[in-house]
Amino acid sequence: MLRHLQFAALLFAAALPFAARAATGVVATEVVAVQPTRVADLVLLRGGFDSGLRQGMVCRITRGSAAIAEVLLVETRPACSAALILSVTPKQSIRAGDLAAIKLLKT
Repeated sequence: MLRHLQFAALLFAAALPFAARAATGVVATEVVAVQPTRVADLVLLRGGFDSGLRQGMVCRITRGSAAIAEVLLVETRPACSAALILSVTPKQSIRAGDLAAIKLLKT
């Protein structure tokens, strides 16, 4: 099931137009919690659709100046979002209070 969910999320992200994936400004929000599920852990974010976050966006999770992880937004609501973890830096973990910012595409 995780493979199907990841595949669907990647297809959705690939289907978005380039302009929808590249943000003009940096949107940053706080990690509220990491919720374990039977299939995959979900990262819950304080910001949502009203903050400029959209499904399919990739966000970089940081703590201070250290990059911790990258996540893929799979659900956005007006004031909150949920994301799947794409990668985590070795010997690190995502915690409440970490910051999530949209990963911008370089041109």
